[in-house]
Amino acid sequence: MFSDKEVRVLLKGQAKESFLELKKRDDKESQSLLNSIKRIIGLLKENPQFGDPIAKKLIPIKFKKQGIQNLYRAELSNYWRLLYTLEGTKVEIFAFILSIVDHKEYDKLFGYKKH
Repeated sequence: MFSDKEVRVLLKGQAKESFLELKKRDDKESQSLLNSIKRIIGLLKENPQFGDPIAKKLIPIKFKKQGIQNLYRAELSNYWRLLYTLEGTKVEIFAFILSIVDHKEYDKLFGYKKH
């Protein structure tokens, strides 16, 4: 389905900061997350719609203000989440990774409450 288009995966904003911070650390959790992120990037290059689509009405306001019209979630190791959006041209698809967050931050971002 995407074989005729090049898929470029780019890290933006918070996701780029988190990725660079993880690269500085050498603890097991950080290395596990880095490997998980790299694996997801590889999967996105094969199939940009790999992740779970998030319903438009559930897209956080923070992203809507940035003009984000579609949002996908991919699960990382240690209950972390990677959020990305897709944009495309006739010749290529861009997967912009917007956030790399732990479960607590993910819940806060989406307004989920602890019971």
